[in-house]
Amino acid sequence: MKLIFKGVVQGVGFRPIVYRVATQLGLHGYVLNTGSEVEVVINRDVEDFLCRLKKELPNVAEISEVERRPDHRRFADFRILPSTKGEKKSLIPPDVCLCDDCREEMFDKKNRRYLFPFTNCTVCGARFSLIADVPYDRERTSMKPFVLCKECRQEYTTVEDRRYHAQTISCPACGPSYSLYDGTRKDFGAGQAIERFAQKIDDGAIGVIKSWGGMHLCCTLEQLPRFRTWYRRPQKAFALMVKDLTTARRYAAISSEEECLLTSSARPIVLLKKKTAELVSPGLDTIGLYLPYTGLHHLLFSFLSAQALVMTSANIPGEPMLLRNDDVFALQAEYYLLHNRQIPNRTDDSVVRLWNGHRFFLRKSRGFVPEALPVEYPFRIMSVGAGENVTGALSVDKKLYSTQYIGNTKYYEAVQFLYESLQHLKTLFLSQGSLDAVAMDTHPGYETRQVAQRIADEDAAPVIEVDHHWAHAASLLADHQVSRCIVLTLDGLGYGTDGRIWGGEVLDTGLTTYTRVGHLEYFPLLGGDQATRDPRRLVFALFHRFGKDLFFTGEDAGVLSKLMSSAPLCCSLGRYLDALSCYLGICTQRTYSGEPAMKLEKYLAMGMSRHSFDVRVTDNVVGVIDVFRQLGESIKFPLSEKKKADVAYSFVKVVVDALTDIAVHRAQEAQVKLIGITGGVSYNVPIVEMVQTRVHDAGLSFLVHDKVPNGDGGIAVGQNLIAGNQLKK
Repeated sequence: MKLIFKGVVQGVGFRPIVYRVATQLGLHGYVLNTGSEVEVVINRDVEDFLCRLKKELPNVAEISEVERRPDHRRFADFRILPSTKGEKKSLIPPDVCLCDDCREEMFDKKNRRYLFPFTNCTVCGARFSLIADVPYDRERTSMKPFVLCKECRQEYTTVEDRRYHAQTISCPACGPSYSLYDGTRKDFGAGQAIERFAQKIDDGAIGVIKSWGGMHLCCTLEQLPRFRTWYRRPQKAFALMVKDLTTARRYAAISSEEECLLTSSARPIVLLKKKTAELVSPGLDTIGLYLPYTGLHHLLFSFLSAQALVMTSANIPGEPMLLRNDDVFALQAEYYLLHNRQIPNRTDDSVVRLWNGHRFFLRKSRGFVPEALPVEYPFRIMSVGAGENVTGALSVDKKLYSTQYIGNTKYYEAVQFLYESLQHLKTLFLSQGSLDAVAMDTHPGYETRQVAQRIADEDAAPVIEVDHHWAHAASLLADHQVSRCIVLTLDGLGYGTDGRIWGGEVLDTGLTTYTRVGHLEYFPLLGGDQATRDPRRLVFALFHRFGKDLFFTGEDAGVLSKLMSSAPLCCSLGRYLDALSCYLGICTQRTYSGEPAMKLEKYLAMGMSRHSFDVRVTDNVVGVIDVFRQLGESIKFPLSEKKKADVAYSFVKVVVDALTDIAVHRAQEAQVKLIGITGGVSYNVPIVEMVQTRVHDAGLSFLVHDKVPNGDGGIAVGQNLIAGNQLKK
């Protein structure tokens, strides 16, 4: 019998496990990596073999399908045959954390890998970040230059060894190594480089660490004020890598579900309820923590006195994370711990927030990419996302793959990174043939459209434009494999079909069409993008309608008043939240994207509905501006923190309830049982819970994200789904 295994079956020790199970059962035949799947021929006992195999697979492996075909050939024994190149359909495993066995070896003085930071085996280590092509063999990874020594070769060829056919193994004699440098590029060499770097960090230095899929800037908590000044990030939240769970619990409250995610093989940054370390995430009630995931991280903490490090992607602000040793010195840090292995695929740390059993991905990258999402169309479609927090996507053979996190494509390096990442997906999953279509956002100013057009020209493929908020809503449909849902599509901004800026929408969403059934009232963005960077302009525009000028006086107020009639119009809930945050004095200056609304969330979380605001809904348009008038007339400053919280909660709830009621009415009218929420605002837990309560009270089902990022990181998935169904139609 021939068995064709599909799924995550490359780079995870699948063939060695097949070999061991088959030989233990006394079976004859072979196992072969075809470049797309794993082919196994055995002479008997198929069910027993499959049962034993599934029990012994490591967590990182995944069998999605087993195809059976008759095969009556006879074999004298069971063998692993050399890999072949076939059609590329295999799921590439993501990077996963160091396993317990490898970590124990690394700290065993009698082991030849003692203190070796690149220790790994078939079940752990870097995968996606190292792969150049499939089949997944050493010569197609960044380990190619490191020739196995005699002892590693012995492990690689010994069936009983857990490193049998482990493509990325090495040791101090034949593997990569770390060296220490200072800011002048002085090379201190490889001897005790990690220990010496740890000492520098303990002494107060700002350093750079090269890891598996990129580089991190790091420092101790005590140095964070200096780090913020040096890096020009006065308020932005940073993540903390902590030595262990005990340390993590000092900084955050951690549920059992959150603990499972923290300790999972993906090792993402998890947003948790903050206990302390206010300077790490100023003004927020959450803190991002993660545990060591590479051998280097474990070694570093073994030498450090500090039990927590500020760790953030090492990049020139706005550009992608740096990869090359020569480039990273441009950051002008004080010390650099760099290794001599190339990084083919940049992969930032994933960032996840748990809510009610669901994963809200703020950034889906290391540990989760590439992860296949099933779709109902066979077309080869590439989609390029929106403008910020971009990911791309490729559909092949009814599977949809997303790239790793790309970032803000206003910068050339990020645009090039997007193109290269999409080309890499083609290398991994398309063996031949061209694309059927390329999908992109309708916003004429997005740089991602250049990438889409370039790819379309190369493949002579048609370009399909997809409305921003339809793509948001469709990403939720893809997440849950449903064909229709009434979706609250709430974010900071997106180009609307009327040429205005949307972001407070209720969309009756299908796979081939959608209807905008309600939205928030439009108001002017004074100065366009400048208003998104200065929330005081939002407040000025709202209150100027009532003859009251706030934050600006004299000539400045006069200039802004003249802009009122010509400014672009916006109905974004994200911008309304920014304005409310600014008016209440929570955040009057934006130093990073989304800051005012994000800082408002802490107040919503501790607020109650204690103030009465009325909201008029006319032709399914929610009149938010008049709620601001009521706010200005009824609230007297100064306000206590609790008073701010209650005012904020009361205001937001009346607006969100009005939007949700429009969605409920449409669902009941159209006999649709599902209402969902998507977009950047759907990371805001108090708002999600407001919507959930209203939906459940109406007897309807509520959908939130789980696999696809809520924000613009999910746009490419929605674009792909819409384009695929248009071609299918």
